Amino acid sequence: MTDDKCGITAVFPGSFDPITVGHIDLIERSVAVFDKVIVAVACNQEKTPLFSVSERISMIENIFSHTPQVKVETFAGLLINYMLSGEAHVILRGLRAVSDFEYEFQMALMNRKLAPGIETFFMTSSALYTYVSSRIVKELASLGGDVSDLVHPLVEEKIKEKYSGS
Repeated sequence: MTDDKCGITAVFPGSFDPITVGHIDLIERSVAVFDKVIVAVACNQEKTPLFSVSERISMIENIFSHTPQVKVETFAGLLINYMLSGEAHVILRGLRAVSDFEYEFQMALMNRKLAPGIETFFMTSSALYTYVSSRIVKELASLGGDVSDLVHPLVEEKIKEKYSGS
């Protein structure tokens, strides 16, 4: 078996508001599979995020500053349009539970209908992180709970700043 990954670039899209240890684990594991992983931060005008897109990008770039295979970008609108405008032909999605699979499977089929040349690659969450989500992190932090084992220390610091009003 060789270490050559055939120059494949994958896109891991999401809001990453905030990036969690589950996201980080999936990104770290994905660089063992793909030559390059683009973390694509979604810009959704419909939502009111805790962190701005630039704050999320900055945190992710800092966390992966020593991993040259990871690149961070942003996109708005349909993911498939972003995919068609770039170099990647693989969408990377994480699965925590069967309920994730049902939704992600439908999205993968729709994306394939819109762009047959784009494939979706599913990676299961590490067992340690099946319960972790950005929504849970924000809710716990907003109520004064400890999120230190759910996020990177840099992210924990930024969350504390947001909820303390600093």
